[in-house]
Amino acid sequence: MVLSMRTELSTEQRRRLALVLLLATQLMVILDGTIVNVALPTIRDDLGFSQAGLAWVVNGFFVAFALLLLPAGRLGDLVGSRRVFVAGLAVFTVATVAAGLATGPTMLLVARIAQGVGGALTSAVVLGMIAGLYADGAARARAFALVAFVGSAGASIGVVSGGLLTDFASWRWVFWVNVPIGLAVLLAAPAVLDETPGVPGLRRGLAGSQALVPRALRSNPAFLLPNLVLFTMTVAGFSFQFLTALYLQDSLGLDALHTGLAYLPVTLAIAVTSLGVSGRLAARLGPERVVVAGLLLFVAGMLLMVALPDHGAFAVHVAPGFAVMGAGFGLAMPQVTALAMAAAPPRDAGAASGFVNTTQQAGGVLGLTVVATVAAAQGRAAGFVVAAAVLAAGALVAARLSVAAGRRRRGPDAGRCPPARVGTPTLERC
Repeated sequence: MVLSMRTELSTEQRRRLALVLLLATQLMVILDGTIVNVALPTIRDDLGFSQAGLAWVVNGFFVAFALLLLPAGRLGDLVGSRRVFVAGLAVFTVATVAAGLATGPTMLLVARIAQGVGGALTSAVVLGMIAGLYADGAARARAFALVAFVGSAGASIGVVSGGLLTDFASWRWVFWVNVPIGLAVLLAAPAVLDETPGVPGLRRGLAGSQALVPRALRSNPAFLLPNLVLFTMTVAGFSFQFLTALYLQDSLGLDALHTGLAYLPVTLAIAVTSLGVSGRLAARLGPERVVVAGLLLFVAGMLLMVALPDHGAFAVHVAPGFAVMGAGFGLAMPQVTALAMAAAPPRDAGAASGFVNTTQQAGGVLGLTVVATVAAAQGRAAGFVVAAAVLAAGALVAARLSVAAGRRRRGPDAGRCPPARVGTPTLERC
């Protein structure tokens, strides 16, 4: 059946379906990380969690997820990305069923950790698999624009759907809602996703730390600098979500459901700029310049958040900053991801994908820790200022990338050092 389905589909059809499956999986994992937050009080009362134990319903997932991203990405290079993707999805789906069936704290925590393991295995190889679908840089950037949109939309959908499911059904459905997606992707994956064979020569030294991040990535500024920019973006993004969620609920008095709906201006702005504007501007101006422009808008949006009054109105004081921030993020995110992945050779696509995902997790966790501490001591405005300052540093790094790219295009050696393509690291090109 799988063989017949593969033969009936054209190459372009399989590519589109493969992208849909990979994006659906990303959405599922993102939902799982956010949808549970609204249901936590109900879970605590139903299963008898302590307050300290309840935090591990969230942390158990994210700790396992973050720790395994790099090893899982490298494992994809060693044994094949599709195998790792399917194995991780199977673990995630089974663990999701178990989480919904949990009868006590221990069972739920074990299931959440297993979800984190499965989510890491799948997410770690997704970016590399998406990059492998497209040889054309513009098409690849459009695919990464969809990834950026799914990421932003997934967070908003998670908060809203978590409130709806908890209020009108049961907290167990915040887990079970992902099961049909997982089963559908598992059934379709063999027919749609191409097998990517592992690289036998890489298997030596798997246990060594160097195996996780190959030298072609560790020594390549074309890969590391976009990751540094991405780090600053996730510092600002996670801080923005944390601080504004508190403001919307504590200062404006919104409940969890309406807080989720309040992020729609961000999601819409990201959708418009990432899907409709970012790629077109990159084709005309170059991706590096688009990243700089996006980060400057992002900084402007964060600075608008600094001025939030204690008794403000959403439409006047919040929505404009949300829209500006979303527009900047939507412009920059697809291009910075595409720049990072373009610098990775195909044999290291899994490791590169895992590294990019780890960069985002590290930026979110470390940045939020610092910003939350500053906000608790100095106030909400100070937290926004710190996040904006980190993001401004990212804009300076992006400006350096843009200047270097301009010199390559204009300089006498431009013909010997062409713009980056997938699988051609800078050190090998120049």
